[in-house]
Amino acid sequence: MSKNGNHEDEQEMVVISNEEGQEETFEVLFRFEQDNGHKYILLTPADEAEGEDDETVEQEVYPFRYEEDGENINLIPIEDESEWDMIEEVLHTLETELNHEDG
Repeated sequence: MSKNGNHEDEQEMVVISNEEGQEETFEVLFRFEQDNGHKYILLTPADEAEGEDDETVEQEVYPFRYEEDGENINLIPIEDESEWDMIEEVLHTLETELNHEDG
Protein backbone atom coordinates (compact mmCIF):
# COMPACT_ATOMS: atom_id res chain seq x y z
CA MET A 1 0.00 0.00 0.00
CA SER A 2 1.24 3.46 -0.73
CA LYS A 3 0.30 6.58 1.15
CA ASN A 4 -1.29 9.41 -0.83
CA GLY A 5 0.01 12.28 1.31
CA ASN A 6 -1.57 14.21 4.11
CA HIS A 7 -4.16 16.31 2.27
CA GLU A 8 -7.46 16.27 4.15
CA ASP A 9 -9.51 16.17 0.94
CA GLU A 10 -7.52 13.27 -0.43
CA GLN A 11 -8.80 9.85 0.70
CA GLU A 12 -6.23 7.11 1.33
CA MET A 13 -6.63 4.17 -1.04
CA VAL A 14 -5.45 0.55 -0.81
CA VAL A 15 -5.10 -1.85 -3.74
CA ILE A 16 -5.62 -5.54 -2.95
CA SER A 17 -5.28 -8.50 -5.30
CA ASN A 18 -8.22 -10.91 -5.08
CA GLU A 19 -8.16 -14.71 -5.47
CA GLU A 20 -8.17 -14.40 -9.28
CA GLY A 21 -5.20 -12.01 -9.22
CA GLN A 22 -7.33 -9.00 -10.17
CA GLU A 23 -6.57 -5.78 -8.35
CA GLU A 24 -9.39 -4.12 -6.44
CA THR A 25 -9.22 -0.61 -4.99
CA PHE A 26 -10.50 0.10 -1.49
CA GLU A 27 -10.91 3.36 0.39
CA VAL A 28 -9.54 3.53 3.94
CA LEU A 29 -12.52 4.32 6.11
CA PHE A 30 -10.76 4.32 9.47
CA ARG A 31 -7.56 3.15 11.19
CA PHE A 32 -7.10 2.57 14.90
CA GLU A 33 -4.78 0.87 17.36
CA GLN A 34 -5.77 -1.07 20.47
CA ASP A 35 -3.97 -0.93 23.80
CA ASN A 36 -2.45 -4.35 23.04
CA GLY A 37 -0.60 -2.84 20.05
CA HIS A 38 -2.76 -4.48 17.38
CA LYS A 39 -3.54 -2.13 14.51
CA TYR A 40 -6.81 -2.30 12.60
CA ILE A 41 -7.99 -0.87 9.31
CA LEU A 42 -11.54 -0.61 7.95
CA LEU A 43 -11.82 -0.66 4.16
CA THR A 44 -14.73 -0.08 1.81
CA PRO A 45 -14.76 -0.73 -1.95
CA ALA A 46 -13.81 2.50 -3.75
CA ASP A 47 -16.57 2.14 -6.33
CA GLU A 48 -19.22 1.93 -3.57
CA ALA A 49 -17.89 5.00 -1.75
CA GLU A 50 -19.15 7.35 -4.43
CA GLY A 51 -22.53 8.97 -4.15
CA GLU A 52 -24.20 12.33 -3.87
CA ASP A 53 -23.47 14.28 -0.69
CA ASP A 54 -27.08 14.30 0.46
CA GLU A 55 -27.63 10.64 -0.32
CA THR A 56 -27.13 8.02 2.39
CA VAL A 57 -25.22 5.14 0.86
CA GLU A 58 -24.83 1.91 2.76
CA GLN A 59 -21.29 0.61 2.30
CA GLU A 60 -19.75 -2.78 2.79
CA VAL A 61 -16.91 -2.55 5.29
CA TYR A 62 -14.01 -4.98 5.37
CA PRO A 63 -12.05 -4.98 8.64
CA PHE A 64 -8.49 -6.26 8.91
CA ARG A 65 -5.75 -6.31 11.48
CA TYR A 66 -2.57 -5.06 9.85
CA GLU A 67 1.18 -4.91 10.33
CA GLU A 68 3.35 -2.29 8.71
CA ASP A 69 6.20 -3.46 6.51
CA GLY A 70 8.07 -0.36 5.36
CA GLU A 71 5.81 1.47 2.88
CA ASN A 72 3.47 -1.54 2.65
CA ILE A 73 1.06 -3.13 5.07
CA ASN A 74 0.23 -6.80 5.55
CA LEU A 75 -3.50 -7.39 6.01
CA ILE A 76 -4.51 -10.11 8.47
CA PRO A 77 -8.09 -11.44 8.33
CA ILE A 78 -10.17 -11.09 11.50
CA GLU A 79 -10.96 -14.59 12.77
CA ASP A 80 -11.34 -14.13 16.52
CA GLU A 81 -14.89 -13.49 17.78
CA SER A 82 -13.70 -11.01 20.41
CA GLU A 83 -11.96 -8.99 17.67
CA TRP A 84 -15.19 -9.00 15.62
CA ASP A 85 -17.14 -7.76 18.65
CA MET A 86 -14.61 -4.97 19.27
CA ILE A 87 -14.68 -3.92 15.57
CA GLU A 88 -18.49 -3.86 15.56
CA GLU A 89 -18.41 -1.57 18.57
CA VAL A 90 -15.87 0.73 16.87
CA LEU A 91 -18.04 0.83 13.73
CA HIS A 92 -21.12 1.66 15.79
CA THR A 93 -19.25 4.46 17.60
CA LEU A 94 -17.86 5.81 14.32
CA GLU A 95 -21.32 5.76 12.74
CA THR A 96 -22.81 7.58 15.74
CA GLU A 97 -20.08 10.25 15.63
CA LEU A 98 -20.52 10.76 11.87
CA ASN A 99 -24.29 11.07 12.26
CA HIS A 100 -23.80 13.75 14.96
CA GLU A 101 -21.44 15.71 12.68
CA ASP A 102 -23.96 15.59 9.80
CA GLY A 103 -26.93 16.52 11.98
